[in-house]
Amino acid sequence: MDSKKNKKFYITTTLPYVNADPHIGFALEIIQADVIARYQRSLGNEVFFNTGTDEHGVKIYRKAQELGMDPKAYCDIYAPKFNDLKTALNLSYDNFIRTTDSHHIKSAQEFWLRCQKNGDIYKKNYKVKYCVGCELEKTDSELQNDKCPIHPSLNIEFIEEENYFFRYSNYQQPLLDWYQENPDFVVPETKLNEIKEFTKRGLQDFSVSRLKEKMPWGVDVPGDPDHVMYVWSDALVSYISALGWPENEEKFKEFWPGLQVCGTDNLRQQSSMWQAMLLSAGLPNSKQIFIHGFISVNGQKMSKSLGNVVSPYDLVAKYGTDALRYYLLREISPTQDGDFTYEKFEARYQSDLAGGIGNLLARIVTLSAKPNFESQTQNIKIIEETKNTQKDCEKYLSEFKFNEALKSIWDLIGFCDKYINEQKPWEGRENAMQAISDMLFALGEISKMILPFLPETSEKIKKALLNKKSEILFPRVLT
Repeated sequence: MDSKKNKKFYITTTLPYVNADPHIGFALEIIQADVIARYQRSLGNEVFFNTGTDEHGVKIYRKAQELGMDPKAYCDIYAPKFNDLKTALNLSYDNFIRTTDSHHIKSAQEFWLRCQKNGDIYKKNYKVKYCVGCELEKTDSELQNDKCPIHPSLNIEFIEEENYFFRYSNYQQPLLDWYQENPDFVVPETKLNEIKEFTKRGLQDFSVSRLKEKMPWGVDVPGDPDHVMYVWSDALVSYISALGWPENEEKFKEFWPGLQVCGTDNLRQQSSMWQAMLLSAGLPNSKQIFIHGFISVNGQKMSKSLGNVVSPYDLVAKYGTDALRYYLLREISPTQDGDFTYEKFEARYQSDLAGGIGNLLARIVTLSAKPNFESQTQNIKIIEETKNTQKDCEKYLSEFKFNEALKSIWDLIGFCDKYINEQKPWEGRENAMQAISDMLFALGEISKMILPFLPETSEKIKKALLNKKSEILFPRVLT
């Protein structure tokens, strides 16, 4: 990630399907994006942070049918569950787009027409193996025991019909050239290498429509009432329709290209298919794709059938917003698969939050509130420690290493704990006021450093230091 000051900065998450309630996997993605957005704002940049919901396709249509509902009515009920994350997770996004929005539909149709005008959309009969869970066609080499490895509980379906196709095969070399010229385009590097190898094996044209008589829930194909757009060819356009494209050319040019945050199962769609589509439409490629891993629960994939899907709303209700943000950013690797357990969550909560920053703040504010306290000039060693931590934190943030940034901050908190225990200002020694002043300074700097990660806690620390009144940041939770 480029940490240089830019006038405009655009970041978007993927758009989750509304066929299930939000889980901690998407919470991880949108919290990571929120940290990046807040950090960019702290650099003085004007940020446009986008998220939303993907509401077309077979999964949504079948779920609505299962419930005996109109698909749009179904989406109207479930989309707000994702928008409500803004409050629950204390998110700072600027825009929430739904792919059923009228403007987005018009944008998707205009994008289609531009690709069609360039000769990259054509019709043909085809037969293919298809995973409904991924909403993607699958080759035999991608299957394990005739199942999609990402959705092993779903049967592979066979589609045989006449559809519109996108000439993906035209963009093998342009994409390889793009990856070569932009070595930081996909983060982490392992994922860039993976998409390079995928591209080198050759790109197969992919379907971009479905027959309306079989699957009517989608954006109408321009000029052909018998077809609706395949869900990916519609949803990917949301990243630019959110910017007002194509009508608001000024805003689009100001903010695009942008940074996209997505999961490892979106690697092909975001870093390859979407990039080829942009090239076809004559638009700039994305700026960068940041890929995070999956979250398992107690070593198992989250699944309704296993009953182990973890709701971010439930965790926030019990532990608070910043506790969930801290765990996902500190415990889960930014780019590798991670595992959630309640035991690890509660251990982090008690040691790092309630017993770490929470305990340190309470001790220092209580000492500073005594009537005889007088502020002193800071110890040079304390200033150096905080400055070094700040530099480390900025470096890690620029590299998307959220866990390392938080570790460096909590190392500083540990340093402060050790310092205050050695100085023992509560004993009324000669250096008591100096020690308290040093810790007040350090806590003030810590509150600034944790702002992108734990915004609520940051504000509480500032308020406690200003009012000289101790506040319980993370109450002890009964397990």
